[in-house]
Amino acid sequence: MAGIDTSHPYVPRDLHLPDFVPGFLPQSTILAVYGLSSFLVVSLVWLISGRAPKISKIDRLLMCWWAFTGLTHIILEGYFAFSTEFYKEKTPCYLAEVWKEYSKGDSRYAARDAGVVAVEGITAVLEGPASLLAVYAIGTKKPYNFILQFAISLGQLYGLAVYFIASYLEGVGRR
Repeated sequence: MAGIDTSHPYVPRDLHLPDFVPGFLPQSTILAVYGLSSFLVVSLVWLISGRAPKISKIDRLLMCWWAFTGLTHIILEGYFAFSTEFYKEKTPCYLAEVWKEYSKGDSRYAARDAGVVAVEGITAVLEGPASLLAVYAIGTKKPYNFILQFAISLGQLYGLAVYFIASYLEGVGRR
């Protein structure tokens, strides 16, 4: 087929990704690094929060969750939002590898779909830091901690709705 770029593993096959470089790391390695990193973050927050006076186990679990999700938003989604050509990465940069692999499930990421980039950018820039602020707010029993958690959760729901509604409207999965 003339003019169709088939050098990538993404659907649709005619997705234009000039200078695409296949991933270097296997999916198992990507997941192992992410799992181990997440475990270390959660363990560290759990241990540190246990030293603070009068923090309930529920609050400690919430702190672990917000630290995990905040760092995921800032690091992983931040990389995606601000690395416009991750699919061209010629060295095994872990974050580029994550997005090359993730794009196999949703090629809108490799294609840099404007809606996906906008949602991920907002998530990385606003919800990521707000999640880390929630860790602090819970740990120090700030009165705004509940409204902050609610606002972040509402932002997550909004982003999720935009993500799936845009997919539906564009006909993804109905081809």
